[in-house]
Amino acid sequence: MDFRNVLTAIVLSTLVLIIWSTFFEPPVVNQQATEDQIVKNEDLSSPSIDESEKEIKNEITRNEVINKTNRIKVENKNIKGSISLKGGIIDDIIFKNYNETLAGENKVIFLNPKNSSKEYFIETGWASSGSEKIKLPMSDTIWKIKGNSTLTPNNPVTIEWDNGDGLIFTKKINLDEKFLFKITQSIKNNSSKSFQFYPYAQITRGFKPEGMQIYILHEGFLGVFGDELVEEDYDDIEEEKFTISATKGWLGITDKYWLTAIVPEKGKEFKAEFVAKKEKYRANYIIKEAKILNPGNSITNEVNTFVAAKEVAAIDNYAEKLGIEKFDLAIDWGWFYFFTKPLFFIIDYFFKLTGNFGFAIVIITALVRLIFFPLANYSFKSMAKMKILQPEMLRLKELHKDDKAKLQQEMMALYKREKVNPISGCLPVLIQIPFFFAIYKMLYVTLEMRHQPFFGWVKDLSDRDPTSIFNLFGLIPWDPPSFLMIGAWPILMGLSMWVQQKLNPTPPDPVQAKIFMFFPLFLTIILAPFPAGLVVYWTVNNILTIAQQWVIMRGTKVKTV
Repeated sequence: MDFRNVLTAIVLSTLVLIIWSTFFEPPVVNQQATEDQIVKNEDLSSPSIDESEKEIKNEITRNEVINKTNRIKVENKNIKGSISLKGGIIDDIIFKNYNETLAGENKVIFLNPKNSSKEYFIETGWASSGSEKIKLPMSDTIWKIKGNSTLTPNNPVTIEWDNGDGLIFTKKINLDEKFLFKITQSIKNNSSKSFQFYPYAQITRGFKPEGMQIYILHEGFLGVFGDELVEEDYDDIEEEKFTISATKGWLGITDKYWLTAIVPEKGKEFKAEFVAKKEKYRANYIIKEAKILNPGNSITNEVNTFVAAKEVAAIDNYAEKLGIEKFDLAIDWGWFYFFTKPLFFIIDYFFKLTGNFGFAIVIITALVRLIFFPLANYSFKSMAKMKILQPEMLRLKELHKDDKAKLQQEMMALYKREKVNPISGCLPVLIQIPFFFAIYKMLYVTLEMRHQPFFGWVKDLSDRDPTSIFNLFGLIPWDPPSFLMIGAWPILMGLSMWVQQKLNPTPPDPVQAKIFMFFPLFLTIILAPFPAGLVVYWTVNNILTIAQQWVIMRGTKVKTV
């Protein structure tokens, strides 16, 4: 078997898969609910899913809505915003520590009030059953503040609403130092009747996020039900809503870097739904077991609500301390979770040592080369011998050009005599591919990599190299179109691959030789739009490979000349 055929197939197949998944293939659901988990024909639903909602989306700005409603101010070290007393909903959240763009100063605005142009909010409440009509707090209910009117980690806020028929509804809202709102909702029964109530919570979003969704990252509906992770795309829910019952888990809506999530009360069976209706997207749950409220008594329910920047340490901490099943999967580590996530922690450790994620990538690349040094040595020794043996291989090919069987026999004897394994040349590529995927995934999905500089012109390792050879790297005052943005690091990567190629044996097949001749140029163009951090990894890896291979080739000799 010709090792170059194998090598070419591996590399080209890998690139095809990457390109296809990046630019063409839509997101997919990791796991589907089994048939026995699907809940059909349930009567329970949260009352705020209003059938009479306007189909025409309101274009009022968020500031106009905020200024028209009375609010509770919200602030800690990570977020600021407000809670509307109309409906008692969390609908105004800004991330204090993250900017919208690298060059800008505007902070990331995440949640927006109901009926604004990009409404996105979270609400909690109670549903009821039975023939008797009960006045329940709805999305237009005006709540009253009891005591403190500013929500901070040290100052919880309580709001109250009296339905006028003997039922007093209360919400106590606590905020931690990060992204958790703990809502304790209760009902006091001052009437002479008994009632049944079902607590619920829901997230409503009035738009889909801008930008192309790609296979490597899931954006949309997300949840864990029992032990099962479910990921549903917006378009899938528009075609058919998703419904499931479980006794543990959580659900929400995820963006690349941001998350809303609601966690039902532990130990209670709940029905969860992902639904799209009238250009609104909702993730909601309702507890299926009724809470009985007798005269003179009270009932309570707790909801953990997250409005989070997907910081790895914060998400992992919530998963562990609150015992939320697989909450760490809110960050889309992918199928190679067991490999990608530990790699992040290693790079994050070196970042804390050096203060620069680019240097951390260089260090981890060197460590990978060091770990696989013996295996690479074996491979490069075989390749070095193959290069020296090329004249002899050409001689045998010419000598036995009319006898394929004899040629194969002589070639195998030559490989055995010189202790050469032609397949071993694939090993460096096979070693590199898993790290390529893991680093690509990590750079793309982790918030910690967002807007992280390397040095010089690379200001964001999670974005492409901003320079272009077509304007001489900024010397010419012209902004090339995106397809001509081939930056300095991709060019360095291509040059390093070309040098590495010169150290390898030349393919005896002229067609293969031409393919390999253009391969560095092909990869340079293909990798130009990829995150700069990934290209830095590949370039440094190539340079270290060249150094190792050059040393080995200088000391390699064969018996046959």
